[in-house]
Amino acid sequence: MTGPAVPFREIVLKVHSRCDLACDHCYVYEHADQSWRTRPKTISDHVVSRTAQRLAEHARTHALPSVTVILHGGEPLLAGPARLRRVCEEFTSALAGIAALDLRIHTNGLQLSPRYLDLFDEFDVKVGISLDGDRAANDRHRRYADGRSSHPLVLKAVELLRQDRYRHLDLGLLCTIDIANDPVAVLDALTGLEPPLIDFLLPHATWDDPPPRPDGSPTAYAEWLLTVFDRWQEQGRPVPVRLFSSVLSTLSGGPSLTESLGLAPTDLVVVETDGQLEQVDSLKSAYEGAAATGFDVFTHSFDEVAAHPGVRARQLGLAGVSETCRRCPVVRSCGGGLYTHRYRSPGGFDNPSVYCADLAALIRGIEDRTAAATESAAVRGPYELLAAHQDLTRTLLAVLHDDLGGSGGEAWESAWALAVELEADPAGQEGLDLVLAHPYTRTWLLDALEAVRAGRPVEGPPVERLAASVAAAAVHAGLDLAVPVAHRDGRLFLPTLGEVRVGGAGEPGTALVRADGEGFTVHTGGGALHIARGEGEGPLWSPVRRLGGAGSVQATDGPGPVPTLVLDDLDPYRTCFGTPAAQRLSPAASDAWSASLAAAWELLAETVPEQAAEAAAVLTTLTPLTGGAPVQVGRHGYGALGIAAEGDAHTLATALLRGFRRTKLRALAEVTDLYASDRSWDHRMPWQEEREEPVPFSRLLSETYERVGLGLFAPQFLAGIPQALDMIEEAAETTVDGKQLLAVMRKEINGTHGTSGRNGCTTDVERAAMR
Repeated sequence: MTGPAVPFREIVLKVHSRCDLACDHCYVYEHADQSWRTRPKTISDHVVSRTAQRLAEHARTHALPSVTVILHGGEPLLAGPARLRRVCEEFTSALAGIAALDLRIHTNGLQLSPRYLDLFDEFDVKVGISLDGDRAANDRHRRYADGRSSHPLVLKAVELLRQDRYRHLDLGLLCTIDIANDPVAVLDALTGLEPPLIDFLLPHATWDDPPPRPDGSPTAYAEWLLTVFDRWQEQGRPVPVRLFSSVLSTLSGGPSLTESLGLAPTDLVVVETDGQLEQVDSLKSAYEGAAATGFDVFTHSFDEVAAHPGVRARQLGLAGVSETCRRCPVVRSCGGGLYTHRYRSPGGFDNPSVYCADLAALIRGIEDRTAAATESAAVRGPYELLAAHQDLTRTLLAVLHDDLGGSGGEAWESAWALAVELEADPAGQEGLDLVLAHPYTRTWLLDALEAVRAGRPVEGPPVERLAASVAAAAVHAGLDLAVPVAHRDGRLFLPTLGEVRVGGAGEPGTALVRADGEGFTVHTGGGALHIARGEGEGPLWSPVRRLGGAGSVQATDGPGPVPTLVLDDLDPYRTCFGTPAAQRLSPAASDAWSASLAAAWELLAETVPEQAAEAAAVLTTLTPLTGGAPVQVGRHGYGALGIAAEGDAHTLATALLRGFRRTKLRALAEVTDLYASDRSWDHRMPWQEEREEPVPFSRLLSETYERVGLGLFAPQFLAGIPQALDMIEEAAETTVDGKQLLAVMRKEINGTHGTSGRNGCTTDVERAAMR
């Protein structure tokens, strides 16, 4: 096992080893490990003190910002208020000034009273209560030794915790599943108590001691949980359910929210009443001594426990699950299931979970039920993607303003106030939207944010760009707003408009830009210069040129007009591509660009009209490059391409289409998660040479997406595409939105006829691609 051990951020402290209930499904008393019989009933002062010291030492060594201590048992309330106070005082004192302390207690609730809750309020101890549903469900297992029901007292504890003075301590309800119980009745009983959280737990079982399945169904637990899920949805999800939230999170590319699922490494250690340090408690279900480490708080540090092979095995993520699990498409969500549930003698834990079929059915069932509601609109349409990027840019601007916290100086604060004034006018808001949508606005924002967060001073052009953007927005809106804009080297650049020569080389200063209905005027110490709307090139004015559109070169006989694109060879932030951007083009070179674009676009509109139409709707900016690859995507917002305009119309058309696919996929990845856990698996693309190394999922997806678009224009790119689409569908990395994009790609190569996918028919395009 390689790599450093994961530090513990959570300890389970056994404050009492006995219980006042006789639950027949309890892993402590009813399963394989019976070590509780030899342990002290109550934790001693010495164990408490030594454990607190060990945790403080561990937190300091690893600079942990916070640690969680869960008071557990047996039944922890049997330790009594005085013992629990000593525990809270010791840990609070030991962690003071080192790490924030999150104290919790998990209890059956029978002993809960205001006396305990006042103590917990004093130390901010959060309380979780075990309850298996309505009375019939709860009494199936949670009874006293003499068979009496525990349900009335548990409800009394829950109601006490719901009182206004204690509600802030409520951690929620833990429910162990029994498929003999009515799932709807169980959920209704739990949600009716309005807990802040419900945690459903699969009963602990192994391959040696499998869970009961009364009807023999391999997915009985999934069916029970999906019935609960459907009821939960029907109720409007009134209470968070950790199990469901975790699956929904991982399906969308997020983290697991529970130890029972997902690939996150464990960071938990158990301290028994005698000071013995053990692995996660549920291992007691596997065999006698399964949780033991041989360590204790008196002679061993938590770092030594973290390096124990048994603990490390649960910190390996994907490498720690069985080979069967590593190949499974849902492993990112299920994580191979709870470690305990994988046990089978004599081989140990290198197996899928005994609930494997249940977990797969549950995850796929939740995905099927929620995909339509959770899919990102940005994947569905170009305008939704544009809107998402507009929102992202505005968010980044607000974040930059907050992060600067006044350090941008008077120039920034003045420009921000003018932007707020501009926003109050509908025309001004539209003008600001236009400037913020310019792709190189994103480049500026990202560069400035990185500088702020790296502690570098943000001054000069990064600060001055806001005023230039506000001035340009006012010009677009035709609003009479005077905006002071700093300039350097005698050049004043207004994004999306152009550059005004206001001084000599190397001459800095500030000009006042004022819009009017006919254009705008730049006032400097040396006088005023008026730039009329649509004014062409002059000695003091270099406008941003536009390719295509009215008044420029057009495709004469093609099925659609050439889109109007900005030819941006002026913006200082256009240098975001791997290849240097060209300097200002001559008028003749600009005309040649426009003619080349017209010819290439005519070819695209004839061959791939749908892609051409979408590209025309979202591409806004082309920046000439001095060499390198024919097309490049850089650090910018959606809608820009870096282009080296060389070759014939077909070469440029291919470059434009390739660039459009790249920039669209990049734009999608910026507003939604198409995949997760990239580089955890390797994939061999169907068109790869045998000698080439396998690639991560991100490259498989990007090359497939690009080739699907190119294949409709040049069929040779379709080779291997059906196989690649199947690989993406079966990959564990693909999220809900990734599968939505997969459906879009299948639709693209299939046109508007027939069905596709592993369960559909093979179309002519797919058959041709497989030849």
